[in-house]
This record gives sequence, C-alpha cells and structure tokens, in this order.
Amino acid sequence: MTAKMKRREFITLLGSVAVAWPLAARAQQAAKLPTIGFLGGTSPSVVSQSVAAFVQRLHELGWVEGRNVAIEYRWAEGRSERFAEIAAEFVRLKVDVIVTSGTAVVVAAMQATSVIPIVFAAAGDPVGTGLIASLARPGGNVTGLSNQAVDLAGKRLELLREIVPGLGRLALLGNVGNPSVVLDMREVQATARTLGLDVTTLEIRRGEDIVPAFEALKDRVDALYVAPDPLLNTNRIRINTLGLERDYQRCTVFGSTSKVEA
Repeated sequence: MTAKMKRREFITLLGSVAVAWPLAARAQQAAKLPTIGFLGGTSPSVVSQSVAAFVQRLHELGWVEGRNVAIEYRWAEGRSERFAEIAAEFVRLKVDVIVTSGTAVVVAAMQATSVIPIVFAAAGDPVGTGLIASLARPGGNVTGLSNQAVDLAGKRLELLREIVPGLGRLALLGNVGNPSVVLDMREVQATARTLGLDVTTLEIRRGEDIVPAFEALKDRVDALYVAPDPLLNTNRIRINTLGLERDYQRCTVFGSTSKVEA
C-alpha cells in the first residue's frame, strides 16, 4: 500500500470518527438527562391545564423538556392497581424524582421506593394519613402541598345547605380505598349529623362500582357530595350524567367535580 493510499484511508477514518463522536456524545448526554417521573392518577384530559402549568413553570426555572430534563408521563386513569404498577416502573427506570398528586397515589409511590424523592402537588391531610411526619418537617423522601380537604369538608357541606334550600337528604359518594377520602367522608357524616341531614353513603373502590352505587339509591336525594379522589375525578362526567338521569330535583356535586343543577 502506497503512502498516498495510507494517508487517504487515515483521513477517511478520522472524518468518520469526527462525525460519529458528536452523535455519541449527544446520545450519552441525553441518557444522563435528569428525569422526572410524572405519575398521573387520572387521565391527561382531566389535568391538562395543571400539566401545562407544571411544564411552563419548569421552563421558567430553566428546565426545558428534552433539552436539560426528561419527563416520563404515565396515567393511571383512576385505577388504583395502576398506581403501584407505574411507581414500580419508575423505580426500574431510575427516575430522579416522582411527581404526583392524591393521597392514594402517593402511598403507592412510597411503597415502591424510600429513596427516590416524591413530590405531591396536593394531598388531603398528609399528616393524618401518614404520608409525612409533620407539615413543618415532612421527613423521609416525601414532600408536597396539603389541600386540607378534610378540614374543608364541613364547610363545603354548610355551603351546600345554603345553596340547596330545604336540604334534608344527602348522598355521599366516595372511594373508600383512598385514606384521605375515608377521613373526608367521616367529617361530612359528622357535620351532617349536626345539621340534621339524612345521609346515604355510597362506597366504591373501582369505576365499575359507580353505576351500581347510583342504582342503590332507591329514594331521591336532594344533593350529592363527591369526595375528592383521582378515581372520581376521572369519572366525573359519568357521575354528573347519572345524577341527571336519576332526575334529582337538584344534583350538586362538591369536592372533586363541579356543581350541576337539573
């Protein structure tokens, strides 16, 4: 092989390395991006505005998705069994932080990892449900914002009584698989007793339980209280529709959805 040919092959090889190196470097850099595991307890449509605000705030803080941070989105669609599955997947993916909302979802994430930081946008009574040690010093790998849903349950019911004149019979719908919902329902029941209201409790655990729960309401009620929960948030349209189909004189849904009047 002549010196000229050797020089030509060396230049070609050097050029190939020069082209491949930036690609390899970029791939390595992308693989090392800090990763957020976004565990959505409901569906994208339910929290689209919240997700947009989250991404926008990250951008304002200098974190741009795909550039210097990666976000893995997963959606449980209100199904409690998916909470644990997604949390376990995030552990396998070795995400740097798990972002979520809702007591039941946070509990599933806590059971999956005690190392990866977990940040919740909102949770009902995080101290009472055991998510954190205290509001001042959360401890462990979990922190976030408390929406104080339990503290507001009684106030919501009092407001509901003002909105619905002559309120006497109340239906209370809640997912008893969610610790914060159980606390919320207890508070509503206690307040209802002081107000002299007749309460029918509808306990569910799955989306499939919603229709049978409504069918169990043989007598008409004056209002419907829905305890805040990812499962019921996901099914809010179905709940509103069922309330209207039962021909309630007035169907008022508080807590997790909006007020609907027929």
